[in-house]
Amino acid sequence: MSRETHNFIGGNWQAATSGHVFDSVNPATEEVLATAPDSDASDVNAAVQAAKAAYQEWRLTPAPRRGEVLYRVAQILEQKKEELSRVMTQEMGKVIVEARGDVQEAIDMAYYMGGEGRRMLGYTAPVELPNKFGMALRESAGVVALITPWNFPVAVPSWKMLPALVAGNTVVWKPSEETPLTAAEFVKVFAEAGLPPGVLNLVTGAGAAGAALAQHPDVRVISFTGSTETGLKVYTTAAALGKKVALEMGGKNAIIVMDDANLELAAQAITWSAYGTTGQRCTATSRLIVHKAVKAQLVDMLVEKAKSLKVGYGIENDVQVGPLVNQKALEKVERYVAIGRDEGANAVVGGGRALDKGFFYQPTLFADATPDMRVAREEIFGPVLSVLTINSLEEAVAVNNGVAYGLSSSIFTENVNAAFRAIRDLTTGIVYINHGTTGAEIQFPFGGTRGTGNGMREAGQTALDSFTEWKSVYVDYSGTLQRAQIDNRE
Repeated sequence: MSRETHNFIGGNWQAATSGHVFDSVNPATEEVLATAPDSDASDVNAAVQAAKAAYQEWRLTPAPRRGEVLYRVAQILEQKKEELSRVMTQEMGKVIVEARGDVQEAIDMAYYMGGEGRRMLGYTAPVELPNKFGMALRESAGVVALITPWNFPVAVPSWKMLPALVAGNTVVWKPSEETPLTAAEFVKVFAEAGLPPGVLNLVTGAGAAGAALAQHPDVRVISFTGSTETGLKVYTTAAALGKKVALEMGGKNAIIVMDDANLELAAQAITWSAYGTTGQRCTATSRLIVHKAVKAQLVDMLVEKAKSLKVGYGIENDVQVGPLVNQKALEKVERYVAIGRDEGANAVVGGGRALDKGFFYQPTLFADATPDMRVAREEIFGPVLSVLTINSLEEAVAVNNGVAYGLSSSIFTENVNAAFRAIRDLTTGIVYINHGTTGAEIQFPFGGTRGTGNGMREAGQTALDSFTEWKSVYVDYSGTLQRAQIDNRE
């Protein structure tokens, strides 16, 4: 039976002013799971005004009290973890065990950022004159807009809204139109935790709502995760209006396997990193850069592991690979597999749709791709892995770094010297040694280089950088006008 969701503005659940709605479809069954408001600029404006009205009181709420609200969010999420996980699997398709992990990341982040309510460190430093004191403080920025994707519909929003809230900002959140029900259930947790009305607002809809947020004069910060194409549009629009913008966009992540690697460990990690979440992670492994001496053996191992994966409705506990999120995503994967074949790559496993109903695709492996092929350079966002052959660590690093994106990379080697050279030379925001390209933890910065982002980072204490401004404070208690004894010093 289909459910109905609403926008959450100023503490009230309400329909879009236009009355327009859209459907959220279960990608495993193709059944309508929920209807949601298709918001426009008027809905966005109402949400921004609600956030603006709530800002002064919220920013003046002592940070430890703000942190305590986040602790309550964590506790409620723990109680509702299974319920929220099942909604997520039904709405966007990831298998239930991964959905539980998605919610757990939000729990972890809520506890972690709750602690920032009693930390949120500034600093002091020596000053040049006697009887004078200097310090630097973090301050909230104002109304923050969050635009988030469907593939991690609880975890990714939590990486943004929790640091924004604990820092004293108010929030307007536009989730992906693929996951409005999950978003509504997540927002209910904050209301139950006692977050004051207007501090967190939800507007669902498609591109028009996101564009209205990027253009709104009262929004001071935009934090976006999604496709590179959309992210750059948001960036150019918001930056032209003087807003702070944080971007997390595409990836074309690689695992390097050297000739001295533990191949069984590597094969397990590659299989999980390439086909977990049906390849629909920004950190998913879509390239395997393998030394020629072990390529044949490793490919054989990967073929067997890919064939053994159970594809199906992720609500069933033994399913390992769920559907793609929608028909459009399925067709994109099909196009790229056709492109790979046209370029001369050989799909040794997979290469076609799976099951008769739902948006399922077989885990696919191109065994003989080359670095110039589109399947080895462009983000596919599906269960497709391309194997590239190299002769040395130096060549592997060059191939890894030779794409437009720079999010995550990995190397499997038993040579400590090679591992440290890889740490030094791989130009990605995340580097793993003897592990796949997925599995980042919330206490460390998350983000990438080059076409993946614009230098801002999520998670860890660096997450506060996106949502705070620095204020330098000087206290002169000399009782006289002091001037620095250096020419041209203001």
